[in-house]
Amino acid sequence: MPHSQHSRRRTRIHLAAHFPGVNSTTVWSDPHSGSQIDFDSFEHLARTAERGRFDFFFLAEGQRLREHQGRILELDVAGRPDALTVLAGLAAVTDRIGLAATATATYNEPYELARRIASLDHLSAGRAAWNVVTSPDAWTGENFRRGGFLPREERYERAAEFVEATRTLWDSWAPDAHLADRDTGTFATPDAGRFAHHGRHFAIEGRFTVPRGPQGRPVLIQAGDSEDGREFGAAYADVIFSRHGHYDAGRAFYADMKGRAARHGRGPDEIRILPAVTAVVGATPEEAREKAAWIRRQQVSPRNAIHSAEQVWGRDLSDLDPDGPLPDFDPVADAASISRGRVRSGTDPLETARAWRELAAAKGGLSLREVVIEVAAHQTFIGTAEHIADRMEVHVRDGASDGFILVPHLTPTGLDDFVDQVVPILQERGVFRAEYEGTTLREHLNLPAPGPATGTHRHDDVAVGGPARNPGPPPPPPQNTSSL
Repeated sequence: MPHSQHSRRRTRIHLAAHFPGVNSTTVWSDPHSGSQIDFDSFEHLARTAERGRFDFFFLAEGQRLREHQGRILELDVAGRPDALTVLAGLAAVTDRIGLAATATATYNEPYELARRIASLDHLSAGRAAWNVVTSPDAWTGENFRRGGFLPREERYERAAEFVEATRTLWDSWAPDAHLADRDTGTFATPDAGRFAHHGRHFAIEGRFTVPRGPQGRPVLIQAGDSEDGREFGAAYADVIFSRHGHYDAGRAFYADMKGRAARHGRGPDEIRILPAVTAVVGATPEEAREKAAWIRRQQVSPRNAIHSAEQVWGRDLSDLDPDGPLPDFDPVADAASISRGRVRSGTDPLETARAWRELAAAKGGLSLREVVIEVAAHQTFIGTAEHIADRMEVHVRDGASDGFILVPHLTPTGLDDFVDQVVPILQERGVFRAEYEGTTLREHLNLPAPGPATGTHRHDDVAVGGPARNPGPPPPPPQNTSSL
């Protein structure tokens, strides 16, 4: 397709890599799949992404091994080392690529997490990022001393205050506070590290031990897609990890989030929208389609298809043939989830079953497994390298995203084809960097420097997801319930 010089000058694509795991796109059972634990796997994928001049390398993280009917759920991979520990190791074997860790604001504490992320920022020379998440259920909470869980509105309220508190800690050292003056024997200015934060969820003050990092503050990433999640991201995030990778949904989400950011007093270049996408590259369109179909069938094995249906129907379906029709009976509408550790969709099971049956009929009588493949095994870009580059450029040019977070299906080689075949085309067109132009992650993302350091904050109200509220007494400890 034609590309004008004007559109090429305006378009600047950002790319990031997501390490496979903690999601249903991962095919850990493939003979070509490597370890989810060995450092060599993380190093290979991070080095590949850096060779492709990606903005950052991203690790998701599970807080508890997921279960299905009381057994570890093999559909997802959640058992692997701590993300920040892995990224600290990668800081020593990479030079420029950003390093993003997922950490929950529900079960961590601001001082401890702010210190760990700030330390990574120093060790990596300004390449650290934090993907802020909240944890939704009492079952996961059993792994932590607090137990229980927070209602959705309180999870985001606590997360907003958590971010404010960590910013206060990171800002407690002014840029010139670390003196290390040998002549006068002065290590730091008198107020270095002094902080105070007083709010509903946290009341902390003292001295922060880590000087201000090379990029001012680590980059904040956020992925929530609910109303509360979108408001939280618009208010605080530098990068939105979006699930809207397809063109029309992407444009709607992009416009919504940029508009929300503006209402929080932020400019369009202060927040980057990067959807999770997959890319299946083939020498010909036919080869790419065949490869994509093969990947989808790997992602939805017969057993995984039955597990997916069981989550909808709320009962054991192991006696069904995955290559046969959908169940001819309705789901148990009020059944407790038989999968634990997965975020619930909130969709009515009866409505989901109806939609699945309509899909099966509309496509000529799909089997149970084929229906699950249609609804669950989504793929974004399929085609030759030239075609994928075309579509990516159009997405960014037309305001469907600012770039993409690639989610390969294999560890650790799943990114190789994209870096070797698609990236050179994007570079040749001038829509993606040929070399890194800066050293910090903020520079890679073309984000403005953070505001001035203050080191003090009083969080008297929280306006994320709803109107501001006056502070009240501290919330009572959550009950250790067994379900939502």
